[in-house]
Amino acid sequence: MSAARRMGALVYRHACMYRRSWPRLAEIAYWPTLNMLIWGFTSSYLMHLHATPGVALAAGAMIGGVLLWEITLRAQLGVTIGFLEEIWSRNLGHLFVSPLRPAELIGALVVVSGIRAALGLFPATIIAYLLYHYDLFAPGPVMLLFFLNLLVMGWWMALGIVALLFRYGAGAEALAWTIAFGLTPLACVYYPLSALPGWLQPLAQALPAAHIFAGLRAALRTGMADWGQLGAACLLNIFWFIAALAVFGAEFRRARVRGALLAIGE
Repeated sequence: MSAARRMGALVYRHACMYRRSWPRLAEIAYWPTLNMLIWGFTSSYLMHLHATPGVALAAGAMIGGVLLWEITLRAQLGVTIGFLEEIWSRNLGHLFVSPLRPAELIGALVVVSGIRAALGLFPATIIAYLLYHYDLFAPGPVMLLFFLNLLVMGWWMALGIVALLFRYGAGAEALAWTIAFGLTPLACVYYPLSALPGWLQPLAQALPAAHIFAGLRAALRTGMADWGQLGAACLLNIFWFIAALAVFGAEFRRARVRGALLAIGE
């Protein structure tokens, strides 16, 4: 069996789980939709108080930030929850005694994650357009680069979390829900980098998200993409993705030597 067929079989397994479970399907869109409603009504309230161009720009950046940051959150959760599903069902050991390779497992989970992100963001994007007259695709095709960079950021964060699960077992599963949310203040989703204290700014600049959202605000303000910020985000994503792969590979080999692959979740 080829690698593509093994990955396809794992994607199909996860698709079957979602197809037969409406709570899982509802959860995919629940948080993006809820966040969109909360921050969208907040933006509408601010516009009602101060109907100025500056406030309108800030409100648009806030709504766009909510939608785009959810891409990273959904991408990260898609991989880590998919991996946790294998732990909860005590299927991880069965996977790794099969011909499935670790890279194929991650590839399949990345595909599932991308599908989850698309399905989760679709209702929120429609709500943003209908209720708040915000068109996420107004800046043009450059938005695809924003999307891709945020997806990749979510994926390398997920690889780091999975590596921690290999090391510490299912007791570390809370990290799947906390790490990405904990990075939100440094991601500069709702405000520019200059709003952070000086000692925090270098940490924020080490994350692709700070450059991505700076590029988004520039696109909303001038109608043109800031290619310097997008280039910095791409380079940082490449660096962190390679680092996350190295950590994942090291922790996987360590778990295999210790026999922890069969013990995770027990």
